[in-house]
Amino acid sequence: MASTSDFRNGFCFEYNNDIYTIVEFLHVKPGKGAAFVRTKIKSLTSGRVLENNFPSGAKVTDVRVERRQYQFLYNEGDNYNFMNNETYDQVIIPKPLINNPDLLKEGDICEILFHAEKELALTCDIPATVVLEVTYTEPGLKGDTATNAMKPATVETGATIRVPLFVNTGDKIKINTVDNSYIERAK
Repeated sequence: MASTSDFRNGFCFEYNNDIYTIVEFLHVKPGKGAAFVRTKIKSLTSGRVLENNFPSGAKVTDVRVERRQYQFLYNEGDNYNFMNNETYDQVIIPKPLINNPDLLKEGDICEILFHAEKELALTCDIPATVVLEVTYTEPGLKGDTATNAMKPATVETGATIRVPLFVNTGDKIKINTVDNSYIERAK
């Protein structure tokens, strides 16, 4: 058992017959009334994000999890296949458990979160940034750079990203996978 004093970002616990991880938390002590912990929690089975308040000192059942490195192989519809490079074990992860699966390229190394006791895959985190090649974008107009104008570009995985006007087809760009935003041109 863990209490609210053990809460931190990424902490996994059981609540309402589901497994949740803490996305954000804040200890609140109002002028009147008892202290509480305001949290934003994400269900590891459905991917839903909920806001919930826990009374200060409340007990929850913590879940032991393990993070393992897996290589992305290929996808079949909504199922994504990964392989452990040490044991060559393969695991299939459904699309809703992966953050930004549109940016996954074959061979990328991802971190998969497993329930330690049940050997159940809970989530898959892709790298924070990826470098992908632009396969199609409209040409930018010369002299149209006075503002931070952006245009859509399709990358090699099929995802559409907003990029500056100077990016052309064939350029390699660095993308932030958290919010699908352009960072810079890659070399």
